[in-house]
Amino acid sequence: MKKILCALLALMMLFAVSALSEDEERIVLYASVPEDWAYPCVWAWNEEGVNAFAAWPGEMMEPDPNNAGWYYIYLPAGMEMAIVNANDGTVQTDAVAIDKKSAWITVNADKTATASFDKLTEGDAPEYTERFTVYAKVDASWENPGVWAWEDPSGKSAFAPWPGRQMKANENGWYSAMVPAWCNCVIINANGGAVQTADIKDLDPADLWITVNADATFDVTYDDPTAPKAADIAVYATVPEDWAEPCLWAWSHPDGTNAFVSWPGEAFEKGEDGVYKIVVPGWINSVIVNANGGTVQTTDLRVEAGKDLYIMVISAEEATVAYEAVN
Repeated sequence: MKKILCALLALMMLFAVSALSEDEERIVLYASVPEDWAYPCVWAWNEEGVNAFAAWPGEMMEPDPNNAGWYYIYLPAGMEMAIVNANDGTVQTDAVAIDKKSAWITVNADKTATASFDKLTEGDAPEYTERFTVYAKVDASWENPGVWAWEDPSGKSAFAPWPGRQMKANENGWYSAMVPAWCNCVIINANGGAVQTADIKDLDPADLWITVNADATFDVTYDDPTAPKAADIAVYATVPEDWAEPCLWAWSHPDGTNAFVSWPGEAFEKGEDGVYKIVVPGWINSVIVNANGGTVQTTDLRVEAGKDLYIMVISAEEATVAYEAVN
């Protein structure tokens, strides 16, 4: 997983991020994956340096209810390359050319993949819709939780049949599933639908976190209770003379949460003593110092979270990290 994440972080550094708006032209990407590839996702980009999604492993695909074994996702029409991955990004294909077209990718057991531009599914793909994520933390007696979602007052359901979409277990103890943005009501259920919350209604189309107790009572928040919470830290750096306008790229390993939106990160400020400084969130535990518009950089530097950093860059291949000033 470490190699995969590092490779994708490097890939992300090269590309800016694109958001998929409601009125943007789109293509549909289908994938058929091995049975042991759970919750497949797609990472996609183009040669101009635009990513479809903000962070690896991309966005989760939806199962097509009319084509068993096939998953689909909508991408901005300009995407040229795609990687299909699964199991929290720990298995993946090589990059597959999709050439700005709708495509059907067949993933084999050995992770090889082939793309077809001839339709391999029956009927039309389900309509594109914006989605948000429902997170749930449930009592230990609630096994294999699922989410049922619908629109009130029409009663239109997002999933069929009951108990709806099975939620994905995440490493932090929460479960998650994506829901169409037109849904304003959900139910969290478990044990094959035998236990459930009451209707959770009047929801905004935004990511939300639901804590469910053993007696099915619940609390709802739109503020991520899992977000890293730590005081800011200062990062100090000295760099070679030919490293112009140095910047810092920082993230949390291994989940891949980035401190900044796009490469090369944010610029250091140069102090009177010639030492560069930047203040960043204290939860970061991995950094890269780069310069010259991101064209020269250190390797990934793993650091202790919550501590000020003093980085001496000797070259792109050599850098040292200390947790107190070096005289």
